[in-house]
Amino acid sequence: MNPQPKSPALVQVRAADALIAVVPYLLGFHPQASLVILALSQPDGRVRLAFRFDLPDPPDHAVAAQIVRHAAVLLTRNEFADAVVIGYGPGTLVTPLADLARQVLPASGIRVHDVLRVQDGRCWSYLCTEPSCCPAEGLPVGTSDHPAAGVLAGAGLAAAPSRSALAATISQLTGPEGDAMTEATARAEQEAVRLAAAPRPRALLADGLAAVRHAITTYRAGGTLGSADEFARLAVALTSLRVRDDAWARLDPVHKAAHLRLWTDLTRRARPGYAAPAASLLAFTAWQAGDGALANLALDRALADQPGYSMALLLHDALAACLPPAVARLPMTPEEVAACYDDFRRDH
Repeated sequence: MNPQPKSPALVQVRAADALIAVVPYLLGFHPQASLVILALSQPDGRVRLAFRFDLPDPPDHAVAAQIVRHAAVLLTRNEFADAVVIGYGPGTLVTPLADLARQVLPASGIRVHDVLRVQDGRCWSYLCTEPSCCPAEGLPVGTSDHPAAGVLAGAGLAAAPSRSALAATISQLTGPEGDAMTEATARAEQEAVRLAAAPRPRALLADGLAAVRHAITTYRAGGTLGSADEFARLAVALTSLRVRDDAWARLDPVHKAAHLRLWTDLTRRARPGYAAPAASLLAFTAWQAGDGALANLALDRALADQPGYSMALLLHDALAACLPPAVARLPMTPEEVAACYDDFRRDH
């Protein structure tokens, strides 16, 4: 899934070097040791979907076959009949998958326009055998310095140096900021215990819902939460499914840039045991924005924090099926969420 640019951008790709230059911007990072599938629409030939797999290392025929078959299923399920396959890495790792792709995809009714391998700034085609077009030493290819990459970067798309570099942008804060969050989280836990024991009915729930509304309103206005205590209050509040679902119902895609900032900030600051809700909300927002790479990394954070977290598992299945961002619709309005929980409370 490719992130959506901040402004419209149309790049014509007529050669392998231009195609390879735009792939990092479609994925959100520069791929390494990867098999990338680009799904094309017809008759315009536009890239409509980009997805990636890790290369089996060491080579494993059974794993390679599983990867290629899964790619075929994703393409056919989403009604794509044209594709380009690009492997990033040495021939010993790429060629087994490239050979399988040349067999399995056409057998599934998918036209393969090219199968490429990229390594150390050079590119080879598995389909072209003409030395004048595709020399044995490969064709030199650029990435960041290619004009096509410049157009996409100018439109607001970004490409991290690697997937691990992108993951670092949502990793847990350490050092003094992390220590401050640990202390603030302890205070937020104590306050939650006090509110749960308060004589006012549902005081803890009311405080959590207020924390969500305050955070979303603040970020939509261009601001940020001002202290570790505010972040900790929100992180602790989101452990309530009622509060988390209220936050989920407020993720209007019109404000996705502000929501990405909010849930990124909270995912980074949340202490162990509190990251799953924030990371899941970040994943949903990234999916809305078409940023599949960030969405998947956010789900990695959520499931590492709580392996059975239901929202993360639900979103994981949706992203694994390459469902488009248009499917990332809000499950309910905040009012419908409130009514649903009230009905459940009365019934039980």
